Amino acid sequence: MSARVKNIVYTLVLLTLMLGVWWYRNQDKPNLIQLSGATMGTTYHVSYFDDKGRNFQQAVDSLLVLVNKAINNYDTTSEVSVFNKSERVYDSQSVYFLPAILIGKEVYLQSDGAFDMTVMPLVNAWGFGPNKKITPDSATIDSLQHFVGFDKVSINQDSLIKLDARVQLDFGGIGQGYGADVIAGFLNKKGITNYLVELGGEGLAKGKNLESGKPWEIGILDPNSTRDNQYFKAYASLQDKAFTTSGSYFNYRVIDGKKYAHTLHPKTGYPVESNLLSVTVFADNCTLADAWATAFMVSGVERTKELLTQHPELDVLLLYTGSDGTLQSFVSDNIKNYVTLNP
Repeated sequence: MSARVKNIVYTLVLLTLMLGVWWYRNQDKPNLIQLSGATMGTTYHVSYFDDKGRNFQQAVDSLLVLVNKAINNYDTTSEVSVFNKSERVYDSQSVYFLPAILIGKEVYLQSDGAFDMTVMPLVNAWGFGPNKKITPDSATIDSLQHFVGFDKVSINQDSLIKLDARVQLDFGGIGQGYGADVIAGFLNKKGITNYLVELGGEGLAKGKNLESGKPWEIGILDPNSTRDNQYFKAYASLQDKAFTTSGSYFNYRVIDGKKYAHTLHPKTGYPVESNLLSVTVFADNCTLADAWATAFMVSGVERTKELLTQHPELDVLLLYTGSDGTLQSFVSDNIKNYVTLNP
């Protein structure tokens, strides 16, 4: 074999090896697909890796339409709106109505009523719902309290039974987390094992970010952020974990010069006044995390720490105002190695 032929053969072998390496690497690394859209008065973002390169945008949007049709308090024709106007017994019409309610009832019982989906009359009275904004007086609040309480709703297979016809459900403290769980469940069924779902600042991280080879990273807003100037107080590295943050942030009303947070105390009927500024909860599913985040905002710092001793399956990052007026933090022991706080 001549030197010229040897060089040609060598070049062909080298090119074949290079093509083989390129093919192997591209076969080994699934495509990153990113979806986004608007839902539930906010936005959603989904990132996932799929070796088949499938784009689920249309399917995800369709799912969220169905979820909204079940739980959207701002839609007068949704299931929850129909339930709220019903007299006593309501038979569920879709598979997306009862699951969040069942989890909500569970957290209601375990949090001693700090999370309560029957606060809808109070939500409307304080102007945080779809009804016209008003400023309730103490007599109005006292009268509404007579039909607030999840113990006034019983669940029987596919039916909800009101013990008082005036009872109304509010999905505001659990709905976005539930929506994120529905998206994650869809991805699981499609065989997607590495994804990050975020809906309104809450969601789930499964597997890894294959581009970096590391767990997914989320940012947690500083409570001092404004709509026009948002910045992170902390970052969390997550794998196979749901997350949600609840806080005063941008959802509040100013009445007679006083700022009222949107989180209402089910037992007093008034907006919560507390040094606890925000709670980020990490749990196995986002519906549960969302409900507990609301419960912890109602409970306050010390009561939240007590509840955590009873629920080792939950982890939190608490941001609150210390006695000296400075921003303080508390991080559960199980996640200290995965949460990074900015100075």
